[in-house]
Amino acid sequence: MKPAPLQIGGARVVAYTAIDHRHRATGRTKQIVEGKEVGPAAGLAICQYANDTAFYLFGCDANWISVTDAWHRSIEDARDQAEFEYVGSSHTWVYAG
Repeated sequence: MKPAPLQIGGARVVAYTAIDHRHRATGRTKQIVEGKEVGPAAGLAICQYANDTAFYLFGCDANWISVTDAWHRSIEDARDQAEFEYVGSSHTWVYAG
């Protein structure tokens, strides 16, 4: 999977990780989109909108298009949620410059 773009859905990418052999989806959460459960993400991105203090954890497809999102008060909360959903993600974040 190629690196994440600078923005996803109009929000600045703070950190990202591809979901691959280094990770295990825990199944502890269900992501519902348009009434249907979606499978594991191809990548995760922690993003922030301009003039917003919150962070968003985006579950993305292989082209870094956001499929799911979750609001978090802090980047630490977003990282903790990612690890709760995908074991190993806490060790593979790439931080945007």
